[in-house]
Amino acid sequence: MVVAHVEQNTTATKNRRSMSKKKARTAANTTQVDGDEEMSSGVIPPLNSNHTAEDDDLMIEIDPTATLEASSAPSFPALPASATQSTLKSETRRIPIPPHRMTPIKKDWINIFSPLTEILGLQVRMNIQRRCLEIRTSKATTEIGALQKGADFVKAYALGFDVNDAIALLRMDDLYLDSFEIKDVKTLHGDHLSRAIGRIAGQDGKTKFTIENTSRTRIVLADTKIHIMGSFQNIKVARDAIVSLILGSPPGKVYAGLRTVSSRMKQRAL
Repeated sequence: MVVAHVEQNTTATKNRRSMSKKKARTAANTTQVDGDEEMSSGVIPPLNSNHTAEDDDLMIEIDPTATLEASSAPSFPALPASATQSTLKSETRRIPIPPHRMTPIKKDWINIFSPLTEILGLQVRMNIQRRCLEIRTSKATTEIGALQKGADFVKAYALGFDVNDAIALLRMDDLYLDSFEIKDVKTLHGDHLSRAIGRIAGQDGKTKFTIENTSRTRIVLADTKIHIMGSFQNIKVARDAIVSLILGSPPGKVYAGLRTVSSRMKQRAL
């Protein structure tokens, strides 16, 4: 009997709590509705302003497109004649010449000197003490990138390219130089390194000439360093062929790959 009485008391307290919560919610809702009705029924007082009918006429007459057109095309005064005739500072570039290229540069000095001065309008001199060739801009220089082109031309000759091949860097814009070493591809020592160089060159330079003619590039083998001159895609074709030779693939397999690549290049050209 005692247990039943306790259970009835607990249920009664629960019912009282739920009823009190419902009453609180209804009271809050009624207060919110009353507040909204007061806000809606309230009248906002007018602002104290000196607004007249003439102002309305002026605002209506303004065209928004006129302001946009005036702001989109700003007008600047003409520059004076002295501003267009600004004198550029002369820039100088020094290109070091390796010792084994000093004798060839003396023989081909006229062929090196004339394109730099005639085509690019640069001033050139050979500094024997520092063993470097110095070039700088002058009043006859018209191109902005003439100094960089001249530096690339001299650098190509210093790396071992022929003068006639290096002149192509001055006349064409899409030619680049790429250099890497055999150890960058694979670490070789002793006879293994010599055989890798022999595979790249071939008998009497046959393999090197085949890669050059197929990829339309120029290659220089300077001990363990390899220099390639050509366009971006052609350099990639030649470099892939040389890398496969360094890794040990036979020349016949490389020739077959070059044939397929050259046929694709011809089809793209057509």
